[in-house]
Amino acid sequence: MLRTHTCGQLRPEHIGQSVTLCGWVQKIRDKGGLIWIDLRDRYGITQIILDESYTPTPIVEAARQLGREFVVAVSGKVVERASKNDKIPTGHIEIQAQEINVLNPAKLPPFLIEDETDGGDDIRMKYRYLDLRRGVVRRNLELRHKMAQAVRSYLDSQNFLEVETPVLIKSTPEGARDFVVPSRMQAGEFYALPQSPQTFKQLLMVSGFDRYFQIVKCFRDEDLRADRQPEFTQIDCEMSFITQEDILNTFEGLTRHLFKQIKGIDLESVQRISYDYAMKFYGSDKPDLRFEMKFVELKSPVRYGQELSDLVSGKNFQVFEDAQIVVGICAKGCAEYTRKQLDELTDFVKRPQIGAKGLIYVRYGADGTLKSSVDKFYSEADLKAWAERMGAEPGDLMLVLSGETDKARKQLNELRLEMGNRLGLRDKNKYAVLWVLDFPLLEWNEDENRWFAMHHPFTSPKPEDMQFLETDPGAIRANAYDLVINGVEVGGGSIRIHDRKVQELMFDRLGFTPEEARKQFGFLMEAFEYGAPPHGGIAFGFDRLCSLFGGSDSIRDFIAFPKNNAGRDVMIDTPSPIAEQQLNELAIAVKLPVA
Repeated sequence: MLRTHTCGQLRPEHIGQSVTLCGWVQKIRDKGGLIWIDLRDRYGITQIILDESYTPTPIVEAARQLGREFVVAVSGKVVERASKNDKIPTGHIEIQAQEINVLNPAKLPPFLIEDETDGGDDIRMKYRYLDLRRGVVRRNLELRHKMAQAVRSYLDSQNFLEVETPVLIKSTPEGARDFVVPSRMQAGEFYALPQSPQTFKQLLMVSGFDRYFQIVKCFRDEDLRADRQPEFTQIDCEMSFITQEDILNTFEGLTRHLFKQIKGIDLESVQRISYDYAMKFYGSDKPDLRFEMKFVELKSPVRYGQELSDLVSGKNFQVFEDAQIVVGICAKGCAEYTRKQLDELTDFVKRPQIGAKGLIYVRYGADGTLKSSVDKFYSEADLKAWAERMGAEPGDLMLVLSGETDKARKQLNELRLEMGNRLGLRDKNKYAVLWVLDFPLLEWNEDENRWFAMHHPFTSPKPEDMQFLETDPGAIRANAYDLVINGVEVGGGSIRIHDRKVQELMFDRLGFTPEEARKQFGFLMEAFEYGAPPHGGIAFGFDRLCSLFGGSDSIRDFIAFPKNNAGRDVMIDTPSPIAEQQLNELAIAVKLPVA
């Protein structure tokens, strides 16, 4: 080895030893008679000292020729540091340099390679190999590594077998768009990159591998945002001879194991709520339960019955009269919000991506008075009834939206999250974990005039709802479940269909002709005829889990070489055109844009 120790290894017990360190020059401080060099590698930073009173002149001169990010080997003696730095593990020692060898010089980097850098996202992604030298990025990838090891350790202890499945597979019409790969040997035909190993893991269950997992790369050609990448990683799992309860218990165990091993947290509880409950009280199938602020209906949609009396109709306020639902939240202690703050909230819900037409507010003053933006229509007694319904107390602020049921709930969900942010209720060091259960099996698409699988076409209906598969598909609940942490869906799965006749009926309800179903999934339905066991599984978004455990909003921070929001890798400049000769070999004609 060129080095005897790493730059994060030396401690006071090494004082007096002769050592050799290798690394990158992080910083040089030349004070005339004294020179200090911060030498960095993956493991940490060690300070090197050169003193003209005893360091040979050639060594001092060599040090003065160094620049940031030069790769060097430094030999010397470990001594006690005069001015100690308690912020780093090596802060009590330094190296008296006796020899410096430049292993490779370096150009001046385009941004500071420090935790607090001056480089923006674009420049750091272009030079990602330099960005990866920063401690904050390195620690993210170290966390990812520990997460992967902890996952494998737990699943191995539960008798899961890690099996690799193909990357070149068949394109399917359901779900997100596939990335396709042309075949040279079968001209005009294409592979697809897997959106998930779904059918293969089901085939493994047919094969008798009753507990499978894989930490697997998946691909989706979809619009991107902070928690999406065209290629991403899943913890993919499947089990045979189980019920939904077995899946929930097993992977709640994995979740607890990760929290304990990675964060040192004993997870207190994992709540379970239904999809209908989540939508009614939070307007989202992935609610953030780190804080309450439940929805309260002042006018309920008919489809949920009229279990609560209507407190807003008959007052000539047409906005509420025409609405399917009037629903609000109570923001504790916010009655003193200024008009400017209330206008900001109104502008927030009116943003195009949220789409509300306005916001009604009621201040419940500390003196017990009630003032609202609809005082013209509602008396203080009316507003008092609202407050009682919403559990508001003096000092609170009530915020109310109305309109079509689904839209109003989704809009109020965004407002609830915004209030959670403003009030500091979404603490990244606090975790709320829950299962969401009993999703609808199918959802109707008005544009295509047909049913779509809410999860995927292999999800089994609840056994008690099988009767509706032919008569009332919209009433069927799926034997499906999502794991949600802090308002982020980190995993989802279902009990699968394992009977060919039921699977054929599902394809029929999804608008597949028998020929289309046979062409796309005939191999799976045929496999079901050879003794398919009852089975189910789940897939976790590994990148999302890492970002949650690392306290980041973006999964890109935990991927070594991510794409940008346009799906480009600006470092290697891809996607990019390919040579005409390759296109000809693949029998692909490309119409190039006019220059």
